[in-house]
Amino acid sequence: MPHGSLSEPRKVKRQRPSRPMEDYHVDEMESGACDQCSDGGDGLTKNKGAVVYGVYDTPPWYLCIVLGLQQFLTAFGTIVAIPFILSEHLCISHDDVAKAYLINTIFFVSGLCTLLQVNFGIRLPILQGGTFAFVTPTVALLSLPEWKCPETPLNITSPEHEENWHSRMREVQGAVLVASTVEIVLGFSGLVGFVLRFVGPLCVAPTVSLIGLSLFKVASNDAGTHWGISAMTIFLIVLFSQYMKNLALPIPAYNKGCRIKWFQAFKLLPVLLAMGISWLLCYILTVCDVFPSDPQAYGHVARTDVRAAALQKSPWFRFPYPGQWGAPTVSAAGVLGILAGIVSSIVESVGDYYACARLVGAPPPPRHAVNRGIGMEGIGCLLAGAWGTGNGTTSYSENIGAIGITKVGSRMVIVTAGSMMLLLGMLGKVGAVFVTIPTPVIGGMFMVTFGIITAIGVSNLQFVDMNSTRNIFIFGFSTFAGLAVPGWLMDNPDILQTGVRELDQILQVLLTTSMFVGGFLGLLLDVTIPGTEEERGLLKWRSAGHSAADGGDVGASRAERLAREQKFYGLPFRLDARLPRSWARWLPFWPPGVDVGESEGSRQAAADTDSIPVDLVIVNNAIILGNITMNL
Repeated sequence: MPHGSLSEPRKVKRQRPSRPMEDYHVDEMESGACDQCSDGGDGLTKNKGAVVYGVYDTPPWYLCIVLGLQQFLTAFGTIVAIPFILSEHLCISHDDVAKAYLINTIFFVSGLCTLLQVNFGIRLPILQGGTFAFVTPTVALLSLPEWKCPETPLNITSPEHEENWHSRMREVQGAVLVASTVEIVLGFSGLVGFVLRFVGPLCVAPTVSLIGLSLFKVASNDAGTHWGISAMTIFLIVLFSQYMKNLALPIPAYNKGCRIKWFQAFKLLPVLLAMGISWLLCYILTVCDVFPSDPQAYGHVARTDVRAAALQKSPWFRFPYPGQWGAPTVSAAGVLGILAGIVSSIVESVGDYYACARLVGAPPPPRHAVNRGIGMEGIGCLLAGAWGTGNGTTSYSENIGAIGITKVGSRMVIVTAGSMMLLLGMLGKVGAVFVTIPTPVIGGMFMVTFGIITAIGVSNLQFVDMNSTRNIFIFGFSTFAGLAVPGWLMDNPDILQTGVRELDQILQVLLTTSMFVGGFLGLLLDVTIPGTEEERGLLKWRSAGHSAADGGDVGASRAERLAREQKFYGLPFRLDARLPRSWARWLPFWPPGVDVGESEGSRQAAADTDSIPVDLVIVNNAIILGNITMNL
C-alpha cells in the first residue's frame, strides 16, 4: 500500500525537546555514541567503534579537564624519563633541584609545542613532547672526552657545579637549534609532502606497527618491576574499555528539579580510572609497608614514596625562559648527531599522523597538512633548543593509543592537556606529585597502548591484496628487518667503525630506529618491485582513503573531498581565505581554497536562485561567486 494513503493512518513521531549538547552526550549515550559524535562531527562516518567526541567536537569543560589529564598522564612517563636519563651525562645525577628545573622546562615546552601543533600544525589531536630519538645522539655527544663528568663530584651549591652542567646543556642546545632548522625547511618547503605521493599502505603499515613493537622492551621493563601491580592495571584497563564500555553510571544532578544523569565513565576514562585505582592500591600497600624498603629488592619501585625527594625539593613557582642556561654553543658532531634523530622523528611522526587520522575518523592527512605538521615540529625543536630541554619534540604514539581506548578524538582535549603542561611547567610542586606514580602502573598502561599502536599499523593492510606473494614478502621482510637490525646493533654498538665519528653516530641512530629501518625498506621495496596500483592498495588508498575514516564516501566529488579535508586540516580563524590564491598556490603548507561544508550541488543551487554566497569559493582553479565563474 502506498505510503500516505487514506486507508493507512499516518504515524507522527514524537519530537524530543531540544537539549543542551552537554546533556545529550552525557545522558543519551547509554547504548553507544551519538550520531554526531560517532562521525567525527561530520555526519559521514558510521563505522563500528567510532569516536565518542570527534576532532572538532567540544566536550563539557569538566570532561575536557579529566580527559586532558588522562592524556597528560599517558605521556608523563616518557616526558619525565628523558631528564632522568640525561641527568647522569649532564653531571647532575645527585642534584635534585637541577632535575626539577629540567622537568619543569620540558613540561613547559611540551605544552607550548602541543598548542602550536594542534592549532596551526597538523590540526589533529596529537600531543607533543620529548623524544627518545634525540637521547642517543645526545648521550653520544656528552660521552666525548671533553664532556666527561669530573671524577670527584662538585659541591651542588657551588658556582663551578652550575657552570659545569650549564656548559654541557648549552652544547646540546646549539646542536638542537641548528638541526631543527633542517626539519623546518623539510616541512614548510614541501619536500616531506612530495615524498608522500610514493607512500602507500605497505610503507605505512610496517612504520606504524614497529612504533609499538619497538617499545615492547620499555613496556616489559616497566611492567616487570612488579608484575602483580602491572597485571592489575592491565586487567582494569581491559575490563573498563572492553567489557564495561557500555555500562553507564548514574549521577545525581539538579536541573529544574532532581534527576539522574547517565555518565559513561568506563568508555571515556578507562585509562585514568585504572591508573588511579592501581596508584591508590600502591599507596595503601606502601603505608602498610607491604612493599620492600630495600632499593635493591624486587618490587621496591612500586612504593609511592620512592620519588618523594623530588616533591620536597621542587620549588613552588619557576618560569622557564629562553637562554636560561646561557648562550648556546655549536659543534659539527652535535649537529650531525641530532640530524639523525630528526630523520627518525620525521618517519615516526608521519606514521603517527596516519594512525591518529584513522582513529579519530578523519580523512588521510593531505600533503599540505603533513608539510605543516613536520614544519611545526621543527619549530617545536627550535623552541626546545632555545629553552634548553636537552631534547626536541615529536608526536606521541602512546597518546594516539589512548585515543583508541577512550574513543575521544577532540582537539579541545589535547589543547587542555597542553595547557596543563604549560601550567605544570611553572608549578614545580604540582608537577612533582605525578613523579610518585609507581613504575609498574605506567608499565601496565604501556602494555595496552603500545599494543593498540601495533594493531593500527597492521590494519592498513586491509587496502592491500594480501593474496599477493609480493605484498606478503614486502610487509614480512620489512617488519622483521625493522626488529632484527636494530636489535643486533644494540647488542653490538661498537661494530660500526667508518673512521668518521659523526658518520658513526648518524648510522648508529638510523639503524637502531625500528620505524626508520622498516619504513624505509617497505617504501623501497614497494616502489621498486613491479606491481599494479590495485595490488599495492594505492587505488583504495587514494580514491576512498581510509574507508572507515572517510565514511565510505567513495562517490564523493573532488570538491566534496577537499571540503571534508578542509574541515579537519584547514587553518583556524579562516586564515585560508585571508591569503590571495596567487600566493597560496606557491606555499606547500597552505590549504587549498575550499569553502568548508559547501558541495558542488549546493553551489549550483545557489547559482540557480541567484543567491550570492558570503565567501568566495575556489575549486579546481576556478573562482565561483554566485552564478559567475572565472577560470584562473
